[in-house]
Amino acid sequence: MPSVTVLAVGRLKERFYLDAAAEYQKRLGAYVSLTVTELPEQRLPDEPSDAEIARALGKEAEELEKRIPKGAWLCVLTPEGKELSSTELADTIRAVRTGGRSAACFVLGSSFGMAQRLKDRADLRLSMGRMTFPHHLARIMALEQLYRAETILAGSKYHK
Repeated sequence: MPSVTVLAVGRLKERFYLDAAAEYQKRLGAYVSLTVTELPEQRLPDEPSDAEIARALGKEAEELEKRIPKGAWLCVLTPEGKELSSTELADTIRAVRTGGRSAACFVLGSSFGMAQRLKDRADLRLSMGRMTFPHHLARIMALEQLYRAETILAGSKYHK
């Protein structure tokens, strides 16, 4: 069974986000060995300077890098990434697996983004589009799209 790790900076607190995440994690468990890890977001003042943001993103990157599985295909979710349809994401995951990699890692940064060094390290920079979404909703959307990709690969009728 393929291994998928989701690393997310920031904690889900609201019940509706927690419930949605739990549901997609349960569904994904039928297709992959899934690990979801939340890391704390660095505390910043109300109006942080660019240097304070960069320092915080650097600390978050250190913690994320410790948890990226060795040899895993790495996808970071970032606004400036490539936009893919659900089918194209499934095709990408299929290509990764047929290319010999059985582990994938998806990284969602904090509300301030993520350090450039993580983006540079990624095999794929993926964007959810040009619209802005609440950070926690983006995580739910990512989990749903991973589930959708797995159902596409399995030939399920979930994706219409």
